[in-house]
Amino acid sequence: MLARFIVRAIFAAVGLWIAGQIVPGLRFDSVGSLVAAALLLGVVNAFVRPVVFVLTLPLTILTLGLFLLVVNAAMIGLVGMLLGGFHVDGLIPGVLGAIVTGLASWIGGMVMGDAKR
Repeated sequence: MLARFIVRAIFAAVGLWIAGQIVPGLRFDSVGSLVAAALLLGVVNAFVRPVVFVLTLPLTILTLGLFLLVVNAAMIGLVGMLLGGFHVDGLIPGVLGAIVTGLASWIGGMVMGDAKR
């Protein structure tokens, strides 16, 4: 279980690093802050995101799932607020960062075999 969390955090860190390179307005100060952001994003996604998902379920259904991009951007923004070395300059960088990080996590899930479940 811990090994899966670490591997997921590594893929999240890679996704955040790629997002920091290509998304203007999303940046990190050091490699340590990148690793801390990936770990904190994993914790936020495990505990905060399910609550936010349930609370916004009607809006998510109404928008045919597109509001999940905003929820994911909010989770990245929350990590940016909690962590001093990770910066997200608004909603658009958060949404673009969520897309890039989500793609990296999806690829990581395929590599780990989670996609078969």
